[in-house]
Amino acid sequence: MKIVTKTYLLISVLVAVAAFNLFLLYQEGTGEHHESNSIIKIADIKVKAESISAYAISVANGHMDDKENLEKEIESVGLIIEKISRGGEYEGMTLASPPQSVMDHYNHINPAWEDYRLKAENVKSTSVFDDEATNAVNYVLQKNQDLVLLTDQLISDFEGLDRDYNRHKIIAEELAEYAREIGQQTLLISIGEEGNSQEILKRERLEFEIGLRKLLGIPTWGLDVQSVGKQHEDLEPIPRANSESLRELEPLWESIQVRIQILEERALLSPEFNVAKNEMNVQKEELFEHVDHTINKWNDKLVSESSTGETIVEILLAVDIAIFIIVVFVIRQSMSPLESITQAISRVREGVYGEKIEYSGSDEVGQLVSNFNIMSDTIKEKEEEAKQTDIAKDEFLAMITHELKTPLVPIQGYADILLNEHLGKLTAKQKERIAIIKNSSETLLGIISDLLDAQKLELGQLRMKKEVRNINETVCSSVNALLPEAERNNVELTSNVKDIEISHDSERIKQVISNLIKNSLTAVTQGSGKIEVTMEETPTEIKINVKDNGIGIPGDKQTDLFKKFYQVDATLTRETGGSGLGLAICKGIVENHGGQISVTSSPNQGAIFSLTLPKDDSGDQPRSPIGTA
Repeated sequence: MKIVTKTYLLISVLVAVAAFNLFLLYQEGTGEHHESNSIIKIADIKVKAESISAYAISVANGHMDDKENLEKEIESVGLIIEKISRGGEYEGMTLASPPQSVMDHYNHINPAWEDYRLKAENVKSTSVFDDEATNAVNYVLQKNQDLVLLTDQLISDFEGLDRDYNRHKIIAEELAEYAREIGQQTLLISIGEEGNSQEILKRERLEFEIGLRKLLGIPTWGLDVQSVGKQHEDLEPIPRANSESLRELEPLWESIQVRIQILEERALLSPEFNVAKNEMNVQKEELFEHVDHTINKWNDKLVSESSTGETIVEILLAVDIAIFIIVVFVIRQSMSPLESITQAISRVREGVYGEKIEYSGSDEVGQLVSNFNIMSDTIKEKEEEAKQTDIAKDEFLAMITHELKTPLVPIQGYADILLNEHLGKLTAKQKERIAIIKNSSETLLGIISDLLDAQKLELGQLRMKKEVRNINETVCSSVNALLPEAERNNVELTSNVKDIEISHDSERIKQVISNLIKNSLTAVTQGSGKIEVTMEETPTEIKINVKDNGIGIPGDKQTDLFKKFYQVDATLTRETGGSGLGLAICKGIVENHGGQISVTSSPNQGAIFSLTLPKDDSGDQPRSPIGTA
């Protein structure tokens, strides 16, 4: 049987088993999912019941905006109970009806809910506050400020009295403190923080009454002075001139004391409301109890079914593993010869050609082995041919560039002789044409030199004469050589480089710097162009930057910028010529020094070419040829 046919058959078996398993798991999971939805919705009844309680109390407090929210929550609970009873879709999820084992518990939820709903409706329609207690609170809070002011005034009235009235002064200060405490406790009662406020208020009232009677000279025998840690006293009568505040305080206190006694006896909330709220809370707890019983019973049922489902899943898993092992064994037996092919291909990748694989089968693997053996022989033959071709190409290129360079020397020499008019006077037109000949020959000579340098770099034959020299002298030499051209084009060319001694080939680094400056000269605008050569230093290397304000280089062009024969403007109508080798040669020279060259640029934002040179001699290590970065 062919490997393809065998593989298809095994895959079909795996797909069939997987589909069967998925079907069983889906059937099991779908039912459990729907039941889980129902359990979640039953639990929501408790949440909504709490909301209903809060809304009912809020409406009873007079917040009629919550009446609509209360009605919505009541309607929502009714719908949940109804939907779960018969199952179906609700709010985008499928609900399952309770199973028979859970139905008995679930049937108690509806009557408990109806009772709770009625209790909540009763709370909603019951008045919250006791009118008499409310009026008393409002009165005490209104008059308490007057009470505090009069007790403070009483202290001021007693200040001029002699020491026989020291006890009077102490009682007056106590009255002022009691007045403030009465106001605070009344305020707490008004905001519903009753707690111990009624007991504290009762104590403060009694203490105030005892102190006031003593100052007024009224006997305190009818008051329970011992309960508040006081005693009966007879004090000196207060002079009339100092008792004006005391006379005003007596009637004010009598009116306030009556209201305080009401607050001591009655709660701010009406008894009817408290009864209705308590009945609602009791019925809520009963509803919660039935909900919890239903949820627990249903969860127990799902856990029991889940255990059975886990057993089924374990059996299916064991069957799947057995089938998978069989399939893997069969496929491994069929594919084992591919390991030899893989190893052979790895050796081809490492450059070992002509190696053959021994395999006698006639299936697809056998055909693959046969084709590989043929391919390996073919690659070996082509490699030998390519090597011979490369050798011939390099020799031809070296020869042709050298031969092209030879006739250019006399062309340039005679052009100079003619321009200097050693052979006779020339017209302006003749000088112009001869200058073109000279410039063209210089350009061609530069291209030939670039080709020679590129070829030497490619073959690793470009010699570097490294010496420890001042890098500032090297950079300044390059800049000074191009200053006349910059001035002719009205371009500002400056340098700012430190005096640092490093090992480098001065002529080659000049070649790099000059090439970068020439590129910048062609990129900037005449009259407003600026080119700046700067240097940065780190403990291990220096970094030379050539920055201009020219047209910049697009981002998609920067990746291939340092490859051989690559030009940013590749059109036939570009304004500047060149071989496309300058930056590639720069890259090779810098890397042979152990450094790196890079560019940072954006269109119309100028460009910064940066090259790094190490401070030590690590640059003597061999570097990769140009164009392979």
